[in-house]
Amino acid sequence: MSEIIGPIITLAVMGGILGFGLAYASEKLKVEADPRIKGIHERLPNLDCGACGYPGCEPFAEAIVEGEVKNLSQCKPGNKKHYQAILQFIKENPDEEGILKDVKE
Repeated sequence: MSEIIGPIITLAVMGGILGFGLAYASEKLKVEADPRIKGIHERLPNLDCGACGYPGCEPFAEAIVEGEVKNLSQCKPGNKKHYQAILQFIKENPDEEGILKDVKE
């Protein structure tokens, strides 16, 4: 019985140290994403169909923010309601470089 207690304690201590190390690293190495990506993503249909040419709605939202997408109608399941909501969001949250001013329905 005493032969098992030593390894159990060792594994518990190692697990605790590694757990705290991972928690610290996750906070220290966190990458901040542009909040406009989330805002645009919330206004898309969120079907992740890929009809726009991107693997899902979040990559499509990233492409909009980065200026790769100029025409929101690339999102086939989207409709005027979605496009207007995205355009309004872009108008309320402009970018410093002026990339998003060219986005249209």
